[in-house]
Amino acid sequence: MTTAEERRNADAKREILQRVRDAQQLSHTPAEVEVPREYNTTSEMGRDELRELLIGRLVDYRADVTRSSSEELPATLARVLSERGAHTVRYAEGLDTGLFAEVDAECTPDSRDSDPRELDAVDAVVTDSHVSCAQTGTICLQSNATNGRRALTLVPDRHVCIVHMDTVVYGVPEMVDRLDPELPVTMISGPSATSDIELVRVEGVHGPRDLMVIVVD
Repeated sequence: MTTAEERRNADAKREILQRVRDAQQLSHTPAEVEVPREYNTTSEMGRDELRELLIGRLVDYRADVTRSSSEELPATLARVLSERGAHTVRYAEGLDTGLFAEVDAECTPDSRDSDPRELDAVDAVVTDSHVSCAQTGTICLQSNATNGRRALTLVPDRHVCIVHMDTVVYGVPEMVDRLDPELPVTMISGPSATSDIELVRVEGVHGPRDLMVIVVD
């Protein structure tokens, strides 16, 4: 049953959209507008250059970056978590459990049916990533089995994110082209941080204050 408040919201939405349509008609805006797309959509930058550019950007954003090979990833992950004193670890349910074979902590796969508030008590979370933009130092997570649900990487205070070099591109157009528009996306450029009107930096307001990125070659 529709409440009075819901009806008011629906009426307000219709009024806003009608005003937009009226403004378009008064300005003689055509129904379809061709958008120029003359920006670069590819890059010839090599793998080593992409890696160094991405790492440089992430370090600028105060992320803790570690390099690893695929073979050494379980040991690297164990070391990173141990250095942070993590005793309870929640990870995206689609990750290979073998990644946590050397981790000296209680490692549990996340469940999308669990209460997101429970994540606040977890020492660290671990996810993979979907695509990363080296130019801006932006890591994109899509809501899937290996990247986890959005709450998994927004509620806890410590996030370990795995970035494989074959998912790293140079520019934003390339990054966007690899995203599924029908899935929620979380874009990460360093630990969560914001500033108040006096420019006082506060970390951890909108997400983890501690971001650890493992770049895998």
